[in-house]
Amino acid sequence: MLDLPTIWAGLLALVILIYVILDGFDLGIGILYPLFHKGEERDTVMNTVAPVWDGNETWLVLGGGGLLAAFPLAYAIIMPALYAPILAMLIGLIFRGVSFEFRWRDPAHEKIWDAYFFGGSLLATFSQGIVLGAFVQGMEVEGRAYSGGWFDWLSPFSLFTGLSLVFGYAFLGALWLIMKTEGGLRDRLYKMSLPLMLMVFFLTGVVSLWTPFLSPEIYARWFEMPTLLYLSPVPIIAALLAWRIYVNLKRRNDYRPFPIALGLFVLSYMGLGISIFPYVVPRAITVAQAAAPDSSLGFMLIGAVIFLPLIFIYTGYSYWIFRGKIKPGEGYH
Repeated sequence: MLDLPTIWAGLLALVILIYVILDGFDLGIGILYPLFHKGEERDTVMNTVAPVWDGNETWLVLGGGGLLAAFPLAYAIIMPALYAPILAMLIGLIFRGVSFEFRWRDPAHEKIWDAYFFGGSLLATFSQGIVLGAFVQGMEVEGRAYSGGWFDWLSPFSLFTGLSLVFGYAFLGALWLIMKTEGGLRDRLYKMSLPLMLMVFFLTGVVSLWTPFLSPEIYARWFEMPTLLYLSPVPIIAALLAWRIYVNLKRRNDYRPFPIALGLFVLSYMGLGISIFPYVVPRAITVAQAAAPDSSLGFMLIGAVIFLPLIFIYTGYSYWIFRGKIKPGEGYH
């Protein structure tokens, strides 16, 4: 018999990972935006994501809706615990989306829309990092309800993960732009990428070492035998990927650093999953405890099997159609 709660946990984890990958570089471009010259240069960097940015955010909606439908108990606990940073993230995404549309249609107020694009991207990213940190450190639960305070999400760890994600998305955005631009703009992006890379590697290392000390269970999973032996390839592969990013940046290979960096994000995400599974609310509620009835999960799985491949095909087709470098003056508005 199918383990439907675990299948749905895997599907939701995949959807969230896709969102982080796709909207990550998209938000990263917004974070880097003030570093680009006004006019043609800013137009070019926005045009690299103009055809796909709204599709990237579809995965966030799918993840939130899927959590509510498949794991209603987890949704009922997580949302009250994280109302403030989630609301801040949504506000940031709204301002950013509005700026995308109106920047081209209202050039008289371009400075305002540019500020919204940067501010919305920064706020959304920092809030996502805080949500991640607060989720990993755990929530107070009594019975079947959140029992913590309004500001429990605010901690040194959650603030640090927020900062780390800002630099991580900015790094992804720089590598995406290297892949999509040319000339002087691309040369400046190479110069930006190396210090960004060093900062990301440092922050990722700190978060990776900090996380096991949040809980004895996480510590035992990463630092005690025999799981230490089984999981040792994860940091080794991460170090190899980091080295390959550095080598390809030094060689100025436009197309390799970005997919390798995505691999590093996937590996970090896998490490997070290893740390918290089988909990859907860390150290409080397991996947099985939070799941909807099997009849509901089975019915929804039929829809997921039909529609998820269609979304994959549409997303892949969009990126394929708008592949290649963006030249100044070209774009999709």
